[in-house]
Amino acid sequence: MAKLAFIGLGVMGFPMAGHVAAAGHEVTVYNRTRAKAEAWIKRHGGALAATPAEAAAGADAVFACVGDVDDVRAVTIGDHGAFSTMRDGALFVDHTTASAELARELSEEAAARGLMWLDAPVSGGQAGAENGQLTIMCGGSPAAYDAAAPLMAAYARKHALLGPAGAGQLAKMVNQICIGGLIQALAEAVHFCQRAGLDVQQVFEVLREGAAQSWQMDNRAATMARGAFDFGFAIDWMRKDFRICLEEARANGARLPVTALVDQFYAQLQAKGYGRMDTSALIALLEEGD
Repeated sequence: MAKLAFIGLGVMGFPMAGHVAAAGHEVTVYNRTRAKAEAWIKRHGGALAATPAEAAAGADAVFACVGDVDDVRAVTIGDHGAFSTMRDGALFVDHTTASAELARELSEEAAARGLMWLDAPVSGGQAGAENGQLTIMCGGSPAAYDAAAPLMAAYARKHALLGPAGAGQLAKMVNQICIGGLIQALAEAVHFCQRAGLDVQQVFEVLREGAAQSWQMDNRAATMARGAFDFGFAIDWMRKDFRICLEEARANGARLPVTALVDQFYAQLQAKGYGRMDTSALIALLEEGD
């Protein structure tokens, strides 16, 4: 069993860290809002640290799942960051969805300090984290991946090394690009189905067995039809991810017209107060004026 630290106990990090603890590892946690860390300790045991540096001291591996680029910098190389106390040869695994540029920067910084780095953003949402069924896209060295793999198995159904540092973040961008287009198409399909006077449940039970099937269809068609959006992956988070995707696309010359359009739709929903609602709320724009 390993001595681990987990930094960031939001809707994803809280259950992920719980799975690691349940696997028998010694876990120290840190969260910017202390009450969440205290709640985690009450449920899972372990130790609570006052700073990322304190959590990381002496750990074999440190995991982070925080909000954005600036948050990752803060918990790694900022004041009281984890890199300052990690032992030689220790591993840092970043599950945050952030930029590939940041991953490469921190990989170099980690190597200069004698540390291993793995950027490892996840897909599967809150339900995947709670059920230990996440998909993890990894970028880094084979040695870092080999060290992380048996630990990530506690909360992943699939993980793979896709290239050097930054590759994990680039793969997560591909994931979000796919999802954005799928959700918009599904919203339009459900909207059309209702306007056509068809039974949504009956139609999509049939479609699930054909070429149009997707996770979004299986999990969001019925909730879209009901107008239920107070759960799941928030629009605010998706817009953050889209910002990263579109910035990378400008840098590498990729054209993302659908992603850019869906991002504009999400901006409209944010302006209407839907920012914390699930990304499937796209259908609400189609139903305006009904």
